[in-house]
Amino acid sequence: MPDNGAEGAARVLFVAEAVTLAHAARVFALAQGAERQGFAPILAVDPRFSGLFPPKPWQSENIRSISTEAFLGALANGSPIYDPATLRAYVEEDLALLRKTMPAVVVGDFRLTLSVSARLLSIPYINVTNAYWSPYARQDWCVPSVPWVKYLGFSAANRIFRSIRKMRFAAHARPLEKLRAEYGLPAKGDDLLRQYSDGDICMYADAPELVPIFDAPSAHRYLGPVAWSPPTPLPTWWSELDPDKKVIYVTLGSSGDRSRLPGIVEALSGLGLSVVVASAGATFAAAARSGVYVAPYLPGDRVVERSALVVCNGGSLTSYQGLMQGVPILALPSNLDQFLNSGYLKASDVGEWIRPERATIPAIREKAAAMLGDSRMRLAAQAMASTIQRYNPDQRLADAIGDLCAAPAARSARAI
Repeated sequence: MPDNGAEGAARVLFVAEAVTLAHAARVFALAQGAERQGFAPILAVDPRFSGLFPPKPWQSENIRSISTEAFLGALANGSPIYDPATLRAYVEEDLALLRKTMPAVVVGDFRLTLSVSARLLSIPYINVTNAYWSPYARQDWCVPSVPWVKYLGFSAANRIFRSIRKMRFAAHARPLEKLRAEYGLPAKGDDLLRQYSDGDICMYADAPELVPIFDAPSAHRYLGPVAWSPPTPLPTWWSELDPDKKVIYVTLGSSGDRSRLPGIVEALSGLGLSVVVASAGATFAAAARSGVYVAPYLPGDRVVERSALVVCNGGSLTSYQGLMQGVPILALPSNLDQFLNSGYLKASDVGEWIRPERATIPAIREKAAAMLGDSRMRLAAQAMASTIQRYNPDQRLADAIGDLCAAPAARSARAI
Protein backbone atom coordinates (compact mmCIF):
# COMPACT_ATOMS: atom_id res chain seq x y z
CA MET A 1 0.00 0.00 0.00
CA PRO A 2 1.16 3.60 -0.53
CA ASP A 3 3.11 5.14 2.31
CA ASN A 4 3.18 8.49 4.04
CA GLY A 5 6.23 10.58 4.83
CA ALA A 6 8.11 10.25 8.07
CA GLU A 7 6.15 13.04 9.74
CA GLY A 8 2.76 11.83 8.53
CA ALA A 9 2.50 14.03 5.44
CA ALA A 10 1.10 12.16 2.47
CA ARG A 11 3.83 11.42 -0.06
CA VAL A 12 2.93 12.62 -3.55
CA LEU A 13 5.08 11.61 -6.52
CA PHE A 14 5.31 14.12 -9.37
CA VAL A 15 6.49 12.73 -12.72
CA ALA A 16 7.12 14.73 -15.90
CA GLU A 17 7.82 13.55 -19.40
CA ALA A 18 10.53 16.15 -19.98
CA VAL A 19 10.28 16.33 -23.76
CA THR A 20 9.84 20.07 -23.36
CA LEU A 21 10.66 22.42 -20.52
CA ALA A 22 6.96 23.19 -20.02
CA HIS A 23 6.12 19.69 -18.73
CA ALA A 24 9.05 19.63 -16.31
CA ALA A 25 8.37 23.20 -15.13
CA ARG A 26 4.71 22.48 -14.51
CA VAL A 27 5.35 19.50 -12.21
CA PHE A 28 8.08 21.43 -10.37
CA ALA A 29 5.63 24.27 -9.72
CA LEU A 30 2.93 21.80 -8.66
CA ALA A 31 5.35 20.03 -6.32
CA GLN A 32 6.15 23.38 -4.71
CA GLY A 33 2.43 24.00 -4.30
CA ALA A 34 1.88 20.56 -2.79
CA GLU A 35 4.58 21.25 -0.23
CA ARG A 36 2.82 24.50 0.70
CA GLN A 37 -0.37 22.48 1.18
CA GLY A 38 1.32 20.13 3.65
CA PHE A 39 2.20 17.18 1.40
CA ALA A 40 5.61 15.53 1.04
CA PRO A 41 6.52 15.87 -2.66
CA ILE A 42 8.83 13.54 -4.55
CA LEU A 43 10.01 14.81 -7.92
CA ALA A 44 10.95 12.46 -10.78
CA VAL A 45 12.12 14.16 -13.97
CA ASP A 46 14.74 13.58 -16.63
CA PRO A 47 17.70 15.75 -15.52
CA ARG A 48 18.07 17.63 -18.82
CA PHE A 49 16.47 20.79 -17.40
CA SER A 50 17.67 20.41 -13.82
CA GLY A 51 19.85 23.52 -14.02
CA LEU A 52 16.71 25.66 -14.21
CA PHE A 53 15.20 24.32 -10.98
CA PRO A 54 16.60 25.42 -7.61
CA PRO A 55 17.56 22.65 -5.17
CA LYS A 56 14.76 21.62 -2.84
CA PRO A 57 14.83 19.44 0.28
CA TRP A 58 12.67 16.85 -1.46
CA GLN A 59 13.35 13.32 -2.47
CA SER A 60 14.34 13.53 -6.13
CA GLU A 61 14.58 10.74 -8.67
CA ASN A 62 15.75 10.65 -12.27
CA ILE A 63 13.47 9.11 -14.86
CA ARG A 64 14.24 8.80 -18.55
CA SER A 65 12.38 10.69 -21.26
CA ILE A 66 12.96 10.42 -25.00
CA SER A 67 15.06 13.27 -26.34
CA THR A 68 13.49 16.62 -27.10
CA GLU A 69 14.84 16.30 -30.65
CA ALA A 70 13.10 12.94 -31.17
CA PHE A 71 9.86 14.33 -29.76
CA LEU A 72 9.89 17.45 -31.92
CA GLY A 73 10.94 15.44 -34.96
CA ALA A 74 7.95 13.13 -34.58
CA LEU A 75 5.62 16.12 -34.22
CA ALA A 76 7.13 17.79 -37.29
CA ASN A 77 6.54 14.67 -39.40
CA GLY A 78 3.16 13.81 -37.93
CA SER A 79 4.53 10.44 -36.77
CA PRO A 80 3.57 8.56 -33.57
CA ILE A 81 5.74 9.83 -30.74
CA TYR A 82 6.35 6.49 -29.04
CA ASP A 83 6.93 2.98 -30.33
CA PRO A 84 5.88 -0.12 -28.34
CA ALA A 85 9.42 -0.89 -27.17
CA THR A 86 9.86 2.60 -25.69
CA LEU A 87 6.49 2.39 -23.94
CA ARG A 88 7.32 -1.02 -22.43
CA ALA A 89 10.63 0.35 -21.14
CA TYR A 90 8.80 3.33 -19.68
CA VAL A 91 6.36 1.08 -17.82
CA GLU A 92 9.18 -0.94 -16.30
CA GLU A 93 10.91 2.25 -15.19
CA ASP A 94 7.63 3.64 -13.84
CA LEU A 95 6.99 0.46 -11.85
CA ALA A 96 10.46 0.52 -10.33
CA LEU A 97 9.99 4.16 -9.35
CA LEU A 98 6.53 3.59 -7.88
CA ARG A 99 7.68 0.57 -5.89
CA LYS A 100 10.65 2.53 -4.56
CA THR A 101 8.67 5.61 -3.51
CA MET A 102 5.23 4.07 -2.79
CA PRO A 103 3.37 7.39 -2.88
CA ALA A 104 -0.18 7.98 -1.73
CA VAL A 105 -0.87 9.58 -5.12
CA VAL A 106 1.13 10.01 -8.32
CA VAL A 107 0.74 13.16 -10.43
CA GLY A 108 1.94 12.92 -14.03
CA ASP A 109 2.38 15.50 -16.77
CA PHE A 110 2.43 13.81 -20.21
CA ARG A 111 3.92 10.63 -18.72
CA LEU A 112 1.32 8.60 -20.62
CA THR A 113 2.50 5.22 -19.32
CA LEU A 114 1.34 6.09 -15.79
CA SER A 115 -2.10 5.22 -17.11
CA VAL A 116 -0.80 1.63 -17.06
CA SER A 117 1.87 1.50 -14.36
CA ALA A 118 -0.06 3.32 -11.62
CA ARG A 119 -3.07 1.07 -12.21
CA LEU A 120 -0.94 -2.07 -12.00
CA LEU A 121 0.12 -1.07 -8.49
CA SER A 122 -3.29 0.37 -7.52
CA ILE A 123 -1.79 3.81 -6.85
CA PRO A 124 -4.21 6.71 -7.50
CA TYR A 125 -3.18 8.70 -10.55
CA ILE A 126 -3.80 12.37 -11.36
CA ASN A 127 -3.16 13.22 -15.00
CA VAL A 128 -2.24 16.86 -15.68
CA THR A 129 -2.80 18.01 -19.25
CA ASN A 130 -4.38 20.84 -21.22
CA ALA A 131 -8.08 21.15 -21.85
CA TYR A 132 -7.62 21.49 -25.59
CA TRP A 133 -6.60 17.78 -25.56
CA SER A 134 -9.81 16.81 -23.78
CA PRO A 135 -12.41 14.59 -25.48
CA TYR A 136 -14.92 17.02 -23.96
CA ALA A 137 -13.51 20.13 -25.67
CA ARG A 138 -14.79 21.46 -28.99
CA GLN A 139 -11.54 22.01 -30.82
CA ASP A 140 -11.25 23.90 -34.07
CA TRP A 141 -8.73 21.53 -35.64
CA CYS A 142 -6.12 23.12 -37.89
CA VAL A 143 -3.39 21.35 -39.82
CA PRO A 144 -0.05 21.81 -38.06
CA SER A 145 3.19 22.68 -39.79
CA VAL A 146 3.87 19.30 -41.44
CA PRO A 147 6.02 19.03 -44.61
CA TRP A 148 3.20 18.48 -47.08
CA VAL A 149 1.43 21.76 -46.22
CA LYS A 150 3.88 23.76 -48.34
CA TYR A 151 3.24 21.53 -51.36
CA LEU A 152 -0.57 21.44 -51.13
CA GLY A 153 -1.21 24.91 -49.75
CA PHE A 154 -3.01 25.60 -46.48
CA SER A 155 -6.63 25.28 -47.65
CA ALA A 156 -6.20 21.89 -49.32
CA ALA A 157 -3.93 20.60 -46.57
CA ASN A 158 -6.38 21.68 -43.89
CA ARG A 159 -9.28 19.92 -45.59
CA ILE A 160 -7.25 16.72 -45.87
CA PHE A 161 -6.06 16.97 -42.26
CA ARG A 162 -9.59 17.33 -40.95
CA SER A 163 -10.79 14.39 -43.01
CA ILE A 164 -8.00 12.06 -41.83
CA ARG A 165 -7.44 13.38 -38.30
CA LYS A 166 -9.30 10.61 -36.48
CA MET A 167 -7.50 7.97 -38.51
CA ARG A 168 -4.11 9.55 -37.79
CA PHE A 169 -4.95 9.95 -34.10
CA ALA A 170 -5.87 6.26 -34.02
CA ALA A 171 -2.39 5.45 -35.32
CA HIS A 172 -0.90 7.48 -32.46
CA ALA A 173 -3.18 5.78 -29.93
CA ARG A 174 -2.48 2.23 -31.17
CA PRO A 175 0.87 1.71 -29.35
CA LEU A 176 -0.71 2.90 -26.09
CA GLU A 177 -3.71 0.65 -26.60
CA LYS A 178 -1.47 -2.31 -27.36
CA LEU A 179 0.43 -1.61 -24.14
CA ARG A 180 -2.78 -1.72 -22.10
CA ALA A 181 -3.70 -5.05 -23.65
CA GLU A 182 -0.28 -6.53 -22.89
CA TYR A 183 -0.75 -5.72 -19.20
CA GLY A 184 -4.37 -6.87 -19.09
CA LEU A 185 -5.92 -3.46 -18.58
CA PRO A 186 -9.29 -2.40 -20.04
CA ALA A 187 -9.20 -0.95 -23.53
CA LYS A 188 -9.47 2.80 -24.11
CA GLY A 189 -10.07 2.50 -27.84
CA ASP A 190 -8.42 4.40 -30.64
CA ASP A 191 -9.38 7.88 -29.42
CA LEU A 192 -6.07 9.61 -28.68
CA LEU A 193 -7.85 12.28 -26.65
CA ARG A 194 -9.09 9.64 -24.21
CA GLN A 195 -5.58 8.26 -23.92
CA TYR A 196 -4.16 11.72 -23.25
CA SER A 197 -6.75 12.52 -20.58
CA ASP A 198 -6.88 9.16 -18.80
CA GLY A 199 -6.46 9.24 -15.04
CA ASP A 200 -8.38 8.59 -11.85
CA ILE A 201 -8.68 12.36 -11.96
CA CYS A 202 -7.72 14.41 -15.02
CA MET A 203 -6.80 18.00 -14.23
CA TYR A 204 -6.59 20.67 -16.91
CA ALA A 205 -3.89 23.34 -16.47
CA ASP A 206 -6.18 25.91 -18.07
CA ALA A 207 -8.90 28.39 -17.27
CA PRO A 208 -12.34 27.31 -18.54
CA GLU A 209 -12.90 30.89 -19.66
CA LEU A 210 -10.15 30.37 -22.22
CA VAL A 211 -10.49 26.63 -23.02
CA PRO A 212 -13.96 25.33 -22.10
CA ILE A 213 -15.03 21.69 -21.95
CA PHE A 214 -18.58 20.40 -22.13
CA ASP A 215 -20.52 17.56 -20.47
CA ALA A 216 -17.41 16.15 -18.79
CA PRO A 217 -17.65 13.71 -15.85
CA SER A 218 -16.68 14.86 -12.37
CA ALA A 219 -13.24 13.24 -12.63
CA HIS A 220 -12.32 15.89 -15.22
CA ARG A 221 -11.50 19.11 -13.39
CA TYR A 222 -9.79 22.40 -13.98
CA LEU A 223 -6.54 22.91 -12.14
CA GLY A 224 -6.13 26.46 -13.40
CA PRO A 225 -3.04 27.91 -15.10
CA VAL A 226 0.23 26.92 -13.45
CA ALA A 227 2.76 29.74 -13.11
CA TRP A 228 6.50 29.13 -13.41
CA SER A 229 9.53 31.23 -14.36
CA PRO A 230 13.21 30.34 -14.34
CA PRO A 231 14.74 31.55 -11.06
CA THR A 232 17.42 33.43 -12.96
CA PRO A 233 18.50 36.96 -12.00
CA LEU A 234 17.75 39.89 -14.24
CA PRO A 235 20.67 40.59 -16.60
CA THR A 236 22.88 43.64 -16.20
CA TRP A 237 21.30 45.31 -19.21
CA TRP A 238 17.91 45.39 -17.48
CA SER A 239 18.76 48.75 -15.90
CA GLU A 240 19.34 50.20 -19.39
CA LEU A 241 15.67 49.84 -20.31
CA ASP A 242 13.56 53.00 -20.23
CA PRO A 243 11.40 52.61 -17.08
CA ASP A 244 8.63 54.66 -18.68
CA LYS A 245 8.25 52.44 -21.76
CA LYS A 246 6.91 48.97 -22.25
CA VAL A 247 8.88 46.27 -24.07
CA ILE A 248 8.09 43.42 -26.46
CA TYR A 249 8.99 40.08 -24.90
CA VAL A 250 10.09 37.28 -27.26
CA THR A 251 10.65 33.66 -26.30
CA LEU A 252 10.25 30.49 -28.34
CA GLY A 253 10.99 28.24 -25.38
CA SER A 254 12.65 24.84 -25.54
CA SER A 255 10.34 23.57 -28.29
CA GLY A 256 10.48 26.53 -30.68
CA ASP A 257 12.63 26.78 -33.79
CA ARG A 258 15.25 29.19 -32.51
CA SER A 259 16.61 29.69 -36.04
CA ARG A 260 13.54 31.91 -36.52
CA LEU A 261 14.62 34.38 -33.84
CA PRO A 262 16.65 36.72 -36.11
CA GLY A 263 13.71 37.25 -38.45
CA ILE A 264 11.28 37.72 -35.57
CA VAL A 265 13.55 40.27 -33.92
CA GLU A 266 14.05 42.12 -37.20
CA ALA A 267 10.28 42.33 -37.62
CA LEU A 268 9.73 43.71 -34.12
CA SER A 269 12.71 46.02 -33.70
CA GLY A 270 11.23 48.83 -35.80
CA LEU A 271 8.05 49.26 -33.72
CA GLY A 272 9.36 51.85 -31.28
CA LEU A 273 9.76 49.53 -28.28
CA SER A 274 12.74 47.64 -26.95
CA VAL A 275 12.71 43.94 -27.79
CA VAL A 276 13.66 41.63 -24.91
CA VAL A 277 14.55 38.08 -25.95
CA ALA A 278 14.94 34.88 -23.93
CA SER A 279 16.87 32.80 -26.45
CA ALA A 280 16.93 29.45 -24.60
CA GLY A 281 20.66 29.39 -25.24
CA ALA A 282 20.66 30.41 -28.91
CA THR A 283 22.99 33.13 -30.18
CA PHE A 284 22.23 35.25 -33.23
CA ALA A 285 23.38 38.40 -34.97
CA ALA A 286 20.24 40.35 -34.11
CA ALA A 287 21.55 40.63 -30.57
CA ALA A 288 23.76 43.49 -31.81
CA ARG A 289 20.78 45.59 -32.95
CA SER A 290 20.00 48.78 -31.09
CA GLY A 291 17.05 48.32 -28.75
CA VAL A 292 17.36 44.52 -28.71
CA TYR A 293 18.34 42.81 -25.46
CA VAL A 294 19.08 39.10 -25.25
CA ALA A 295 19.69 36.61 -22.45
CA PRO A 296 19.67 32.80 -22.52
CA TYR A 297 16.91 32.67 -19.90
CA LEU A 298 14.92 35.38 -18.17
CA PRO A 299 12.52 35.50 -15.23
CA GLY A 300 9.50 35.67 -17.50
CA ASP A 301 7.10 36.82 -14.78
CA ARG A 302 9.26 39.92 -14.22
CA VAL A 303 9.59 40.60 -17.94
CA VAL A 304 5.88 40.36 -18.75
CA GLU A 305 5.17 42.95 -16.06
CA ARG A 306 7.01 45.41 -18.32
CA SER A 307 5.62 44.08 -21.61
CA ALA A 308 3.09 45.43 -24.06
CA LEU A 309 3.18 42.23 -26.13
CA VAL A 310 4.41 38.65 -25.67
CA VAL A 311 5.63 36.88 -28.81
CA CYS A 312 6.01 33.13 -28.36
CA ASN A 313 5.46 29.74 -30.01
CA GLY A 314 1.90 29.54 -28.69
CA GLY A 315 2.76 27.19 -25.85
CA SER A 316 0.42 27.16 -22.90
CA LEU A 317 2.95 28.01 -20.18
CA THR A 318 4.24 31.22 -21.79
CA SER A 319 0.79 32.23 -23.02
CA TYR A 320 -0.64 32.10 -19.52
CA GLN A 321 2.42 33.88 -18.17
CA GLY A 322 1.51 36.82 -20.38
CA LEU A 323 -2.22 36.61 -19.76
CA MET A 324 -1.74 36.56 -15.99
CA GLN A 325 -0.41 40.11 -16.42
CA GLY A 326 -3.04 41.12 -18.97
CA VAL A 327 -0.60 41.13 -21.90
CA PRO A 328 -1.83 40.01 -25.37
CA ILE A 329 -0.07 37.08 -27.05
CA LEU A 330 1.23 36.90 -30.61
CA ALA A 331 1.73 33.18 -31.25
CA LEU A 332 3.94 31.67 -33.93
CA PRO A 333 3.01 27.98 -33.60
CA SER A 334 4.38 24.94 -35.38
CA ASN A 335 3.12 21.78 -33.67
CA LEU A 336 -0.49 20.80 -33.05
CA ASP A 337 -0.41 21.53 -29.32
CA GLN A 338 0.64 25.11 -30.07
CA PHE A 339 -1.90 25.47 -32.86
CA LEU A 340 -4.70 24.37 -30.56
CA ASN A 341 -3.74 26.80 -27.82
CA SER A 342 -3.24 29.61 -30.33
CA GLY A 343 -6.73 29.03 -31.70
CA TYR A 344 -8.24 29.52 -28.26
CA LEU A 345 -6.21 32.69 -27.71
CA LYS A 346 -7.63 34.17 -30.89
CA ALA A 347 -11.17 32.97 -30.16
CA SER A 348 -11.06 34.77 -26.80
CA ASP A 349 -9.66 37.93 -28.45
CA VAL A 350 -6.60 37.91 -26.19
CA GLY A 351 -4.14 36.99 -28.91
CA GLU A 352 -3.40 36.40 -32.58
CA TRP A 353 -1.34 33.83 -34.42
CA ILE A 354 0.49 33.39 -37.72
CA ARG A 355 1.23 30.10 -39.45
CA PRO A 356 4.94 29.35 -40.07
CA GLU A 357 4.45 29.42 -43.85
CA ARG A 358 3.02 32.93 -43.58
CA ALA A 359 5.23 34.28 -40.79
CA THR A 360 7.36 36.54 -42.95
CA ILE A 361 9.12 39.56 -41.51
CA PRO A 362 6.52 41.98 -42.95
CA ALA A 363 3.63 39.79 -41.74
CA ILE A 364 4.98 39.60 -38.19
CA ARG A 365 5.67 43.34 -38.13
CA GLU A 366 2.20 44.19 -39.42
CA LYS A 367 0.44 41.86 -36.98
CA ALA A 368 2.47 43.03 -33.98
CA ALA A 369 1.89 46.69 -34.84
CA ALA A 370 -1.84 46.11 -35.14
CA MET A 371 -1.94 44.32 -31.78
CA LEU A 372 0.03 47.05 -30.03
CA GLY A 373 -2.56 49.55 -31.20
CA ASP A 374 -5.59 47.38 -30.38
CA SER A 375 -7.08 48.71 -27.14
CA ARG A 376 -9.96 46.23 -27.35
CA MET A 377 -7.56 43.27 -27.26
CA ARG A 378 -5.60 44.82 -24.43
CA LEU A 379 -8.80 45.19 -22.38
CA ALA A 380 -9.78 41.60 -23.15
CA ALA A 381 -6.37 40.39 -21.96
CA GLN A 382 -6.70 42.44 -18.78
CA ALA A 383 -10.14 40.97 -18.15
CA MET A 384 -8.71 37.48 -18.67
CA ALA A 385 -5.98 38.30 -16.13
CA SER A 386 -8.61 39.17 -13.54
CA THR A 387 -10.32 35.84 -14.22
CA ILE A 388 -7.15 33.75 -14.15
CA GLN A 389 -5.94 35.26 -10.89
CA ARG A 390 -8.99 33.82 -9.10
CA TYR A 391 -7.74 30.26 -9.62
CA ASN A 392 -5.66 28.54 -6.96
CA PRO A 393 -3.94 25.49 -8.52
CA ASP A 394 -2.30 24.57 -5.20
CA GLN A 395 -5.65 24.22 -3.48
CA ARG A 396 -7.35 22.51 -6.42
CA LEU A 397 -4.61 19.90 -6.61
CA ALA A 398 -4.72 19.42 -2.84
CA ASP A 399 -8.48 18.84 -3.04
CA ALA A 400 -8.00 16.22 -5.78
CA ILE A 401 -5.26 14.45 -3.80
CA GLY A 402 -7.50 14.48 -0.73
CA ASP A 403 -10.40 13.00 -2.69
CA LEU A 404 -8.23 10.14 -3.95
CA CYS A 405 -6.69 9.46 -0.55
CA ALA A 406 -10.17 9.28 0.95
CA ALA A 407 -11.50 6.94 -1.77
CA PRO A 408 -12.17 3.27 -0.90
CA ALA A 409 -9.06 1.13 -0.95
CA ALA A 410 -10.57 -1.32 -3.41
CA ARG A 411 -9.67 -0.25 -6.93
CA SER A 412 -10.64 -1.59 -10.31
CA ALA A 413 -7.07 -2.23 -11.50
CA ARG A 414 -5.24 -5.33 -10.32
CA ALA A 415 -2.19 -5.00 -8.05
CA ILE A 416 1.05 -6.90 -8.59
